[in-house]
Formats: sequence, structure tokens, C-alpha cells
Amino acid sequence: MEVLDIAELAKRTGIPASTLRYYDERGLIRSIGRRGARRLFDGSVLDVLALITMGQSAGFSLAEIATIFGPDRQQLPRAHGNPPALLRLRHPEPDDRAAVPYQHLLAHWTTPHLLCRYTLVHY
Repeated sequence: MEVLDIAELAKRTGIPASTLRYYDERGLIRSIGRRGARRLFDGSVLDVLALITMGQSAGFSLAEIATIFGPDRQQLPRAHGNPPALLRLRHPEPDDRAAVPYQHLLAHWTTPHLLCRYTLVHY
């Protein structure tokens, strides 16, 4: 299991440590402990952060992204059946810059993130 401290995670993703702390406090990601004063994260948080970034690019708020992830935010949405209503209700126009990230999120519902043909963000 790869473990990253918050500084390593910030460097690897380009997301400021303050934003990572905010995501942790909001429950979008979860730290797994501390090394001194630094929060530690499991390497799987990279996929979660990529999806948060894609969700924001698709025009979703953090609250909407939290809803898409479901009650266990650490669990990526690999649910069986239909995607959540929030994803089904929002359909950007094809020329909208949010269209590709939206398609990514929709496709990810049934395809693992790293295999998804819409993957634009990979840390």
C-alpha cells in the first residue's frame, strides 16, 4: 500500500495542501493517520482526486460531487446499475467545455477510472 503525506500528495497532484485539508475536512477524501503534523493518505486517494477534478471540470460543485460519491467518500463510484440521478439529469451540450469531463464521469460509473477512455486527469 502506497502512503503519501500531504506534501507529497500536493506535489504529485498540483493541488495545494490547503485544498487537500479542506477536502479532508469536507469528507471528500480521508487521511489515514499522521506523521508528525502531516496528514497521511493512502495512494488510492489519487483516483478520488482525479475524479473530483473531473467533476469540477464538468461543472459540479463539491457538494454535488460528494453526492455522486455516496456516503463512503473513499469508495469510488463503481456501483452496479444506473448512475445517480444527478449525473443522469445534467447533460451538457456537445460543444460545452464540460461535455468531455461529464462523459468521463458517466462512463466511469461502469468502467474503472484508469481504464476509462475519457481519462484526462491522471496523477
